[in-house]
Amino acid sequence: MISRLRSIFSRYADQHITLKMPGFPLGPDPDHPTGYVDFYTLAGDHVHVVGWSTASHLILSSETQSGVARPDIPRPDVASALNLADTAALGFELTMPRDGTDLTLTSVTGSFGHAQPLPGPGTAEVRAAQRALRPEFARLLFRNIGPILRWKLFRDTRAYSRIISELGFDRSPSGRGLLDDDLFARTDPAYPATMTGARPQKADTGTGTGTVTIILPVYNALDLLPEVLDRVMRHTDIPFRLIILEDCSSDPAVRPYLRDWREGLGADAPVELLENERNLGFIGSVNRGLARARDLGDHVILLNSDAFVPEGWASRLMQPILTGDKVATVTPMSNDAEIFSVPGICKRNVLLPGQADLIDRAARWIDPVAGQAATPTGVGFCMAINAAFLRRLPALDTVFGRGYGEEVDWCQKAAALGGRHVGLGNLFVEHRGGESFGTLQKQELLRRNGATISRRYPRYDAQVQDFIATDPLKSVRLALAIAWAGSLTADPLPIYLAHSLGGGAERYLEREISRRIAAAGAAVVLRVGGASRLTLEVHGAFGTISGHTGNLVLVTGLLASTGPRRVIYSCGVGDADPVSLPEILSGLKRGPEDRLEILFHDFFPLSPSYVLLDEENRFTGVPAADSAARIHSILRPDGTHVPLRDWRKAWGALIAKADGLTVFSRDSRDLVTAAYPEAADRITVAPHEMLAKVPAILRPPEGPRPVLGVLGDIGMQKGAGVVSAICKKLTGPGQRPFDMAVIGNFDRAFPMPDWVPIHGSYAIGEIPDLVARYGVSHWLIPSIWPETFSFVTHEALATGLPVFCFDLGAQAEAVRQAGPPNRVITRRGTSRLIADLSAAMAPAETARIAAAD
Repeated sequence: MISRLRSIFSRYADQHITLKMPGFPLGPDPDHPTGYVDFYTLAGDHVHVVGWSTASHLILSSETQSGVARPDIPRPDVASALNLADTAALGFELTMPRDGTDLTLTSVTGSFGHAQPLPGPGTAEVRAAQRALRPEFARLLFRNIGPILRWKLFRDTRAYSRIISELGFDRSPSGRGLLDDDLFARTDPAYPATMTGARPQKADTGTGTGTVTIILPVYNALDLLPEVLDRVMRHTDIPFRLIILEDCSSDPAVRPYLRDWREGLGADAPVELLENERNLGFIGSVNRGLARARDLGDHVILLNSDAFVPEGWASRLMQPILTGDKVATVTPMSNDAEIFSVPGICKRNVLLPGQADLIDRAARWIDPVAGQAATPTGVGFCMAINAAFLRRLPALDTVFGRGYGEEVDWCQKAAALGGRHVGLGNLFVEHRGGESFGTLQKQELLRRNGATISRRYPRYDAQVQDFIATDPLKSVRLALAIAWAGSLTADPLPIYLAHSLGGGAERYLEREISRRIAAAGAAVVLRVGGASRLTLEVHGAFGTISGHTGNLVLVTGLLASTGPRRVIYSCGVGDADPVSLPEILSGLKRGPEDRLEILFHDFFPLSPSYVLLDEENRFTGVPAADSAARIHSILRPDGTHVPLRDWRKAWGALIAKADGLTVFSRDSRDLVTAAYPEAADRITVAPHEMLAKVPAILRPPEGPRPVLGVLGDIGMQKGAGVVSAICKKLTGPGQRPFDMAVIGNFDRAFPMPDWVPIHGSYAIGEIPDLVARYGVSHWLIPSIWPETFSFVTHEALATGLPVFCFDLGAQAEAVRQAGPPNRVITRRGTSRLIADLSAAMAPAETARIAAAD
């Protein structure tokens, strides 16, 4: 029990430990650095680096991945010290998942790159951080005594999921990511089944709207104007007056175009064209329009000349002002609107033609009340302004010059008068971003005007950061991110059902998601096993957005905006009610336009014992459907007992509906066929690609006796008990026939003697050096279950050293295929196993096998 607790705490510490490391100079000469890492943090499974550099870009890399950042953050402190302009963007931040391998930071200038290792924490620092975690770990164990007992005694999967979530071993987000159950509450009761187009009804705008004045400042952007103006005229669904302010565009064709366009509308059209006698800039043009709107007494909508409004936009945008209390401004969601951006908050996203209307079609189904959120500011690309507040704050402050920050200033003043600012989820407006006024002076304007905002409103930056951290628009943003993902291509959108426990299936999924993003832009994951059972994730080049819920109807609604789907079962181990997963997956396939696939990373569809081990942790074949063994049954959350026969019935129905089943070895194909023979003709064998090339060992190390290496991370199923028993037997008086070394991590629940080195995490490229360091002459793959594919076995074989494994699964299939001197051995008692291994490692035996080959 003590060993098991140590093992669990070790994993808990790896997940939760946070270390802030000191910085260091960048460049080949520390006395004359080209930059500096201010600090970097190691938090859980990520590393975050903060600093400045004069390099063109920086690359943070490990053995398996890399991330790139260009210095684009203003650092006036550094700029001043270097006698550069205050606007110089020298700061950078880099974040990357940790994979256990060494990290390198490379500064690149022109064709020259200087690589420096990112120093890791010392042993004393790590131990101190681990000690600090012990009280909270003990508290969590005490709080979860009940679930721990229910799992140990009754295999209660709901209890197991709670334990995993409480300890932070799942991948579910915090409570701040909880999705709103009422997101679609007021839409058509038939939703989502009948969602084939835009929501039919117009937004309820109360007892009357009057006329709204739309202010559209124009400076250049002639290529965009025809569509922008056409959309305003066709899609505005409430009485309106459009005021266009032409601000002496440098393009001489703009003003004549607008004159001809206005004349073509006829005298009765609700459009005024005001031509500035001199260039007033954005703020000056807007203020002229606001003065005209005040004379008319109308509510106002500010609209940029690079904003493309969808059908029925105006009634939705005005609804919070017309029906709410003290709403000063309303801003819709967009692809480029800071805190209102989709799919990534504060990240610009360029849209393909037609995408915006498809995303807005999904937005129309969002409840107009549940889809609102209070915000610290509005964004003026498309912002409704309440006339009541406009009367008290009649103009934007001209201190902001040509723009950037003026709407924040106005919104802060309105908030001081009791006004509320609303982000609106049921409207999506495309923003081409930066087209109206150019970008040459943007950095300078942002720096100077940002300083003014910070000085006037010291709490504003913190308000924005708190909004980003909590994201009250998370449910809306996720719904529209799913619509965005589905609108990227006509190809089926992959929706993976995955678990929350990491491991090989997760690494495979990460690679598949990366391929999908590179090929088509996005992928969706429905993850099970978290505190709220269901977590929806959208992955793209922008990063990942996710939210969790226990409401399957909500998940169905969120996914309803997608076109053709490719539903892929990856892994459901750890779910609270796994016997219901087949029904969920079946429901995600709506018709013949969708495809359903099942991947066998383990054997969960065959048995709740997903590695097919019995009560004695042995594989004795695929259990018969009428097996009464407790390990092949499960309890549902309501206490209902599910025997294997019912389990197979549920999963068998899903397998019958699936368009394809993929296994990663011939052995797995045979096992799946044994349980579901009717699916044999739909099974595809598709071995994994190796993650990296493994260097061959050209000259095996020589030592006084053989050293049997165990490669990879070894837990119970991977044979930790076997290795522990061998090492225990080899410990004692007399000379050992062979030594052992573990190249990887080892489950501390299984005791190991001090003479056995346990290296810990490694990179594939390090294997030759580790072989030399520990004198490894042979490999043992001690896994006790029939693996579906064994990366470690293939890595060991690639070294050229002899490999031994038990007669099980994909590992034995690979060893047999490789041939001698590699050997499949029989799993038996420890003493007999040691004798068999000793004989196989004897030099004469190895030479005989090689000669026979």
